[in-house]
Amino acid sequence: MNETEKVTDGDTIKILCPRLILTRREPGLQWLIGSPFSPPFTIISTFKSIHTSSSSSPDFIKESDDLRTLLIKGFDIIGGLIVGGSSSDDGEKNAREVIVWAGKLRELVIGGGGRENLENRELIGAVAGLSGGDVKFFVERRGNVTAVDSVVYEENQEKFVWERGCLFRCNLPIKMPVYLPVKNKADAEKMYLHAAEVVASSFKDPLVTYMVERLSKDISGAPQPVIIRGVDLDFNADLTNIKFVGEKSAQDSDAKKLTCAHFCSKSKSSPALISVENADVIQVSVLFNRSGKSPKSSAPFAEYIPALEEARLFVVDFELEVLCYVAKDLLLMSAISKLIIPALVDQFNSMKKAVLPKLLAQHPQLCSYHFNPPGLLHPITVIYELNYGETELKQVEVRRSLHMRLGLPFDRPLLRIANALDFSMMKDGSGNSSKRKGPSLLKDVHIGIPSSGVSGGVVSLVQGSYEYHHYLQDGFDDSGWGCAYRSLQTIISWFRLQYYTSIDVPSHREIQQALVEIGDKDPSFIGSREWIGAIELSFVLDKLLGVSMQAPQVLTLITDIGGFQFPFVYNFASALRIF
Repeated sequence: MNETEKVTDGDTIKILCPRLILTRREPGLQWLIGSPFSPPFTIISTFKSIHTSSSSSPDFIKESDDLRTLLIKGFDIIGGLIVGGSSSDDGEKNAREVIVWAGKLRELVIGGGGRENLENRELIGAVAGLSGGDVKFFVERRGNVTAVDSVVYEENQEKFVWERGCLFRCNLPIKMPVYLPVKNKADAEKMYLHAAEVVASSFKDPLVTYMVERLSKDISGAPQPVIIRGVDLDFNADLTNIKFVGEKSAQDSDAKKLTCAHFCSKSKSSPALISVENADVIQVSVLFNRSGKSPKSSAPFAEYIPALEEARLFVVDFELEVLCYVAKDLLLMSAISKLIIPALVDQFNSMKKAVLPKLLAQHPQLCSYHFNPPGLLHPITVIYELNYGETELKQVEVRRSLHMRLGLPFDRPLLRIANALDFSMMKDGSGNSSKRKGPSLLKDVHIGIPSSGVSGGVVSLVQGSYEYHHYLQDGFDDSGWGCAYRSLQTIISWFRLQYYTSIDVPSHREIQQALVEIGDKDPSFIGSREWIGAIELSFVLDKLLGVSMQAPQVLTLITDIGGFQFPFVYNFASALRIF
């Protein structure tokens, strides 16, 4: 690198992420996240580096494995911020070092989904002291490191990201059958990896066809689906050099000339509607077209290869679901070839790697979820293993490390399955939900109740929302015996609405079934009209949610909630593990 030069005109750092996140005075390294669809040196978010090698530098292999899954395509690593050190000389030295680290990590992450021209990269190196003060920024362009004094904190950050961009979503279930020798693990792994390579390469098969459509089909005037054929895709184009096309081409009937704006709503005018939850979502479906004409005539054939040792058929299931951030004026074809397909390959490879250690045993149940935690302007993707449930200790540690990486608080659940984005409930351009699941219940009915006027009384209120369940609701006659059942439903609704759980509020029969399964009741109890009390409620809460509550505490809740009074609230969160 050359010596540090004076800042040139036009070198300005634009910061979209909250100032508090960027300037958090915790020693360590943060990766700066930007997008090829934003102006150069635009910082959209930060991820903390949590893996360190023996030489105190980042463990680039572990960091790249994590970020390749976590960071959705359409966002890139554009630099790093290191907190620590005080002198200006140390600051410049640290900035140069963090630029090298960011470049190395960027290359590893991009290498998993299509390499770009890394020689023309533009990276940011930032340093901050533990004692406060401004963050110092340096940028690298064509090998030259430049100090930058012009820093702009953008307002309307979500508008900056989502007015110009949209989301592409593609879900693809894959069943991969493979015969493996059960007594030779090394050969089994080689055969499994070879089969996986064949599947990964098939995404670029010229016979694969991609159908593109707007996710919300009930919006009036939604365009018809568009077919993009694999034979027409260009996988060698450099995304950084792709020329964007204006919206005037969006009405062109040729699929090769359509932009993503063709499927985007034009009705968003209120800044309040510009967010991840209200972003335009474009669905991509993967189809295998085997009906096309072949240039050569051929006859089907079968090849028999006898097994030399004991072998067994294994069918490995992969449930892929990827999100990508895409500029609206990008061609549909470029979005698929440079974002969707690399995202599918990366997620498939991540799941393939997770299955490998348990190849000849019980395969892990891997599911991908998308989250948009507070303070983050874009979604992230997380792959969870759910063989043993969401609260299994391994999953708890995974979520804890994610909270650490994203700078999230440790006193509330933000990355449980219940927190995941639900695309069946995404909103249209007017802010209305595109799909509703049945009639809504009354919420937070204690609000507005006047004070009882009792002298010396203490009023305690619920923190968070709940749904009010009561006798005869949903056409079910439980008059005279369903008080505790309804109270339990109200309690469990609190856990759902605070995102501690994703289970549905149980019916009376499901509550009875839970008590039979733990041995508290006989099978004849299911379908009966028998009462239950505080003891039974504590059993059900423990079984369904893992919540430990004493019977007197539950009894107080029954009295207050079932009796239409709300003077007492138990701290539910203290009874349930946050992660």
